[in-house]
Amino acid sequence: MQIILMSALAGVAGTGLGGLCTALFGRRMEKCTCVFLSLAGGVMTSIVCFELIPEANAHASMGVTVAGLAAGVLLLMGLNTLLDRLSNVGKSRLHKNYEEFYHEGGVLANQESLLRSGWLMFFVIGLHNIPEGLVIGAAGSHEPRFGLTLALMLALHNIPEGMAIAAPLISGGMGRAKSVLLTFLSGLTTALGGAAGVLIGGISKTALALSFAAAGGAMLYAVFGEILPQSIVMSKSRLPTIVLLAGIVLGMLMTKI
Repeated sequence: MQIILMSALAGVAGTGLGGLCTALFGRRMEKCTCVFLSLAGGVMTSIVCFELIPEANAHASMGVTVAGLAAGVLLLMGLNTLLDRLSNVGKSRLHKNYEEFYHEGGVLANQESLLRSGWLMFFVIGLHNIPEGLVIGAAGSHEPRFGLTLALMLALHNIPEGMAIAAPLISGGMGRAKSVLLTFLSGLTTALGGAAGVLIGGISKTALALSFAAAGGAMLYAVFGEILPQSIVMSKSRLPTIVLLAGIVLGMLMTKI
């Protein structure tokens, strides 16, 4: 039960803090979002390379690890394809501006479309939080300290996701308090992933390795398929790459705490 609660807090605290920052500082958070996204991407890369893949290899063969990574990538690719179809984007592409980061099919020109985009992000990020809970649950059932470390790292990653929910909701006319509340609620789905991680991780060593690797594959796809490209588009500079590398170092240090 403690592991599931830890998973929920990682999602709620991270997304909630991002939503709160957006409600307090508004559009001034746009530049900060780029930095947070890149930093979170680096931390996630560290989690995968220095924690999840080694742990998966320790419990199963390299073939199982590779299969799990591939499954995680395909899962998130499928989710993003579904998202693009729902938002009428069609083929995935880099977005030209900050508003299009919310997967809307064009520049958001009115409150109705902004509000729609915010609700879409609420549901999509809620789904994205499930794999995060999965890795926390699997890791925590194997080694509680490892699970706690991952929960802290993923909470950091969830801050820009909270911003991505709150910004279009507030711009679309929703009250700031209600928008922040929704960002907190979107993080609760990590508890579902946490429960699944505990169950899957307890089946066998192979199942535990698959859960580690699948979560790792999903996270790598998110970093290099979504986070880094969008950060580069938003900043129009090399800053995201530098911050991502700093995030990798930060993640390495955090795993040693």
